[in-house]
Amino acid sequence: MTERTATLDDGISLAYETFGDPSDPTLLLVMGLGCPLNWWRTPLCEELAAQGFHVVRFDTRDVGRSTRFDDLPVSRAQVAATFSGLRRGTPYAMSDLAADAAGLLDALDVDAAHVVGQSMGGMVAQTLAVEHPDRVRSLTSIMSTTGRRSVGWQHPRLASMLLAAPGTGEEGYVRRSMRSARAISSRRYGLAPEAVEARARETYARGWSIQGTMRHMLAVMTQPDRTRALGAVRVPTLVIHGSADPMVHPSGGRATAAAVPGAELLVVPGMAHEIPVALEGLFATAIARTARRSHAHAR
Repeated sequence: MTERTATLDDGISLAYETFGDPSDPTLLLVMGLGCPLNWWRTPLCEELAAQGFHVVRFDTRDVGRSTRFDDLPVSRAQVAATFSGLRRGTPYAMSDLAADAAGLLDALDVDAAHVVGQSMGGMVAQTLAVEHPDRVRSLTSIMSTTGRRSVGWQHPRLASMLLAAPGTGEEGYVRRSMRSARAISSRRYGLAPEAVEARARETYARGWSIQGTMRHMLAVMTQPDRTRALGAVRVPTLVIHGSADPMVHPSGGRATAAAVPGAELLVVPGMAHEIPVALEGLFATAIARTARRSHAHAR
């Protein structure tokens, strides 16, 4: 596992790490809003590599050590107005994030990959499958949604948390992360406080940016409804969602599975907006099973 940087054709740089044998089928992991590659825990990546995949995790644009778009500043007022439907302008769109993922595959000389996305990463993965269908061998969408406003909604109590001032420096970010974890994780599966703190400090050290997070939020808020387009997806698809998710209501997962022909829906009782450490083996097995369906599908 060595961190590298790929420079895409448009000049954007993406930091990434790989696990496993490069000759194995590539499995691309796309993380959620404002979260760097380390949020895909190393043991999960190693388990997926052991299942026979060349695993790639990366910092999306505006996250960690990838290219920042700080020349396109946004304000909390702009985010609030967009959330209310009063404004639609955004520095970049979900399609741009999907194009970044396709560009990373180009840089790695990978024709097509099994694509796994979590939360906003699931939206990126779905968009990649819709707009770049030849680049996706299988699709796994975790705790995500279709973009339709009537499904996958966020619990109202979370809005103030997402728009709250980040605090000052590393300690302010750590406190914010601890509050966020308590709000969106389940009592049954959530990380222990010391693990949340350690992840937050690692995230801050990689280069956390409230501006980058807000630009991600605008891309999420202005994404189109993919329901009809997902009907054209023909690769094996797995949808995983927690029954207790307050960030993306489980209706988002159900709608995604209903939209993609033949999709498998796995609803995890008691899971909130998280990939539980205790269930990483279950997730890895389900992802691998879905990927192997693509090989059978191709014959």
